[in-house]
Amino acid sequence: MARKMWRTLEPYHGLIYFAPEATAAYEALGVHGFDGYFASRAAPMGAVPAEVVIATFFNFNPEIVHQAIPTAWETATPAQLLDARLDAADAALRRAAGDLLDHDSDAVGRAAELARRAAEACTMAGRPLYAGHAGLPWPDAPHLALWHAITLLREFRGDGHIACLVDAGLDGLDALIFHAASGEVPRAALQTSRHWDDPAWDASVAELQARGMVDGDGSFTAAGAALRQHIEDRTDALALAPWTALGMEGCDALRSLVRPLSKAIVEGGTFGFQQ
Repeated sequence: MARKMWRTLEPYHGLIYFAPEATAAYEALGVHGFDGYFASRAAPMGAVPAEVVIATFFNFNPEIVHQAIPTAWETATPAQLLDARLDAADAALRRAAGDLLDHDSDAVGRAAELARRAAEACTMAGRPLYAGHAGLPWPDAPHLALWHAITLLREFRGDGHIACLVDAGLDGLDALIFHAASGEVPRAALQTSRHWDDPAWDASVAELQARGMVDGDGSFTAAGAALRQHIEDRTDALALAPWTALGMEGCDALRSLVRPLSKAIVEGGTFGFQQ
């Protein structure tokens, strides 16, 4: 259930990382390029140093984080970035799913209520990104309350996933190599988006090969595939609390209410492709 909920809800939150409205909103504050991503997502934790962003975001090349932080805080305050992010989410959601938001407002309101109930059932201990976002005020508009709730649920799951990776003895680049080995995302896309060059990637592959986790081409060994499955299963288990609180009926209802919205967002091409 935890994995089904994540897969259905993720596009409704995730569009903020790809939407041109977000890029424009951050640039209007003087925060450009990748700096806007790091600063806007970290802003709920305050003007934290780069090291905190490296730790909590986990799999980005530290050099690219240091280029963004603390420079971004010298340009715009966390409060300004949070306002810009919420405004961008509003504009992007209205562009990508506006017809559904307008024509079925009761359904959106019901989804927001269910998602908020689930999000508020999460615990903060050991979940820094969730905790930072949980301290923010709830938006009044139902479609933004829904977005905020799904953001909380997404960061709660992500914090738990990082704990599982650390427990498995994997660092951020190792985690990306495991992701590429799964076949879900190509190596090139992961390297480009996380700013890792070939020498760093190949060195990490060699280290994982020495541990018996991957072959020389980066594909899984049986041990590596088993470890990856353990990490995914444990991530799901650690993300289950909000869905247990919501109950099977509530989970099914929330998925059915959000599925058309997520489908519209994906089909609209915000993520760079259409299905």
